[in-house]
Amino acid sequence: MTGKYLLRCSDPKLSAEDIALGYKQLLEVERGWRDMKTTLDLRPVFHRREDRIRAHILLCWLALLLIRVAETSTGRTWNTIRTDIDRLHIGVFTGPAGTFTQRTELAQPQKTLLAKLKVTEPPRIFDATPATA
Repeated sequence: MTGKYLLRCSDPKLSAEDIALGYKQLLEVERGWRDMKTTLDLRPVFHRREDRIRAHILLCWLALLLIRVAETSTGRTWNTIRTDIDRLHIGVFTGPAGTFTQRTELAQPQKTLLAKLKVTEPPRIFDATPATA
């Protein structure tokens, strides 16, 4: 039976729609975890102290929350957001006048993404150091 699901819940007060929505959100969270672990190239981490375990879980949760906020604010998946942001680069240029650090020009998808996230465009020139005599 393609497209049919049987869902079970222990809370009799929830409607069928709420239960289905909860499961769909769970799938999104699991997808987010997979994407985040792939993006960050996470490997198994073994902690022995409780405070480190709690810190690790909190940092993972915050990272996932950031991903979900970005997806919700833009209406795009984390993979497409990351692809657009990955196109930004910083170059260091040195010549007779000195050295400067400059980012690439923002493309329209990047400008739209930053606007939806309410993030200010990064400066075009990060650093400029005149040459010394």
